[in-house]
Amino acid sequence: MVRTRTAQSRILIRLFALLAVLLAALTAPAHRAHAAAPFKVLAFYDGTYDAAHISFVHEANAWFPQQAAANGFSYTATNDWNQLNTANLANYQVVMFLDDYPQTAAQRSAFQTYMNNGGGWMGFHVSAYNDQTPSDWSWYHETFLGTGTFQSNSWGPTSETLKIEDPNHPATAGLPSTITSSVSEWYSWQHDLRQNPAIDILASMDQSTFPIGTDPNQTWYSGYYPIVWTNHNYKMIYNNFGHNAMDYATNTTLSSTFASAQQNQLLLQGLRWLGGQSGPVTPPPAGATGPIHGFGGKCVDVASASSANGTAVQLYDCNGTSAQSWTVASGGTLKALGKCLDVAAAGTANGSKVQLYDCNGTGSQVWQPGSGGSLVNPQSGKCLDATGNTSANGTKLQIWSCTGSANQSWTLPS
Repeated sequence: MVRTRTAQSRILIRLFALLAVLLAALTAPAHRAHAAAPFKVLAFYDGTYDAAHISFVHEANAWFPQQAAANGFSYTATNDWNQLNTANLANYQVVMFLDDYPQTAAQRSAFQTYMNNGGGWMGFHVSAYNDQTPSDWSWYHETFLGTGTFQSNSWGPTSETLKIEDPNHPATAGLPSTITSSVSEWYSWQHDLRQNPAIDILASMDQSTFPIGTDPNQTWYSGYYPIVWTNHNYKMIYNNFGHNAMDYATNTTLSSTFASAQQNQLLLQGLRWLGGQSGPVTPPPAGATGPIHGFGGKCVDVASASSANGTAVQLYDCNGTSAQSWTVASGGTLKALGKCLDVAAAGTANGSKVQLYDCNGTGSQVWQPGSGGSLVNPQSGKCLDATGNTSANGTKLQIWSCTGSANQSWTLPS
């Protein structure tokens, strides 16, 4: 009898344990069971024509991986356009064209089939360029993009005010009626996209932004110019931007395509929509002022509290002075003493010095939060770094390949 009661007790205990597990599963938050899996992005590029386009490709291939984890995607880039085939495309939810479009019949057929079957696509600037009449690929330029041939471009590259045309699209969620773009050269097209019922224009040049350009012979003084649009018949978004300002004589990048926080928000929300993860993106906080905490509990400090151009930026004991008071600006800049945190000489190499300098809107002064608390300079693809992996007072700051180590982890004011 004792043995029987003991066996019965064990059975009851197991039943209660099983019931507890079932109840826990039933009452668990629903979002855990339905968390969206990361979508996969495959970006194609050439990286061989025009220093401004090459600069954008380098930026994009550094910036998108830094944004991936926080926005639910993975990013792979390749200059092998033969990977644009049906078998490989089946592994990706979104395809990007950074600076070209497919040139062979096999590549074009695979891409058209991919889009007809519900694949996602995002293109930039020169990926729509075509000056042949008739078009060398009618489906792409006429049906898919709706542009026809290239007509003209503004020059030189400029930042402009964009009007949000469709505030109800997931890509434009939370944006004001106008936003400031990053610097770019801008294209115009053969066809008026407003007359195409398949095209939904998300953003265009605001009339307040004219004139557009710096060369009188290539300046736009009036007109209607779409900048970002989608096609109701496909899961696609085209972005007119993607051409940085350059000093061609020295091959020096003078601007960043990712310098506008609002344009970045439009870009990332559009990408998430293409990948099936629609939802607003919270941009980095702008306007917050305070210390930037870093390695060893030290603060980012302007040496000797000097506002002279070229003053070194360093680690130092946190002391609440103006030399350690940084303002997070909407364009991705960090300001102290009226100047900006800057990579000296627009450097992109490991060890390039970080300094204080007049704010000038170039890519050398753009910083984006990355993984592990890092601060990434998209122009170089490098991270803000405490030199020598030391936190001693006076340790100079530099840019270095992102490693995820503690001397590259920073806490911005909020």
